Amino acid sequence: MKRKVIKTGNSLAVTIPHQFVKGVGVKAGDEVEFKINTSKSRLLLKFIKKAKQIALFK
Repeated sequence: MKRKVIKTGNSLAVTIPHQFVKGVGVKAGDEVEFKINTSKSRLLLKFIKKAKQIALFK
C-alpha cells in the first residue's frame, strides 16, 4: 500500500489508512513508538493504546 507524504504546518505527515485504523482500533491521541533505520529507509511504527479508566465503585 502506498501513501503520499503531505505537508502539515512546518512538518511532513503520512496518513493512516481507514482499514488499518478500524482493524487495529487506533484512535486520535494514542501514542506511537517508532524506530528509524536510515540505512534501509525504513520506519517501524508501534501503536500504544491509552489505558482506559474503570470505575472501582458505582
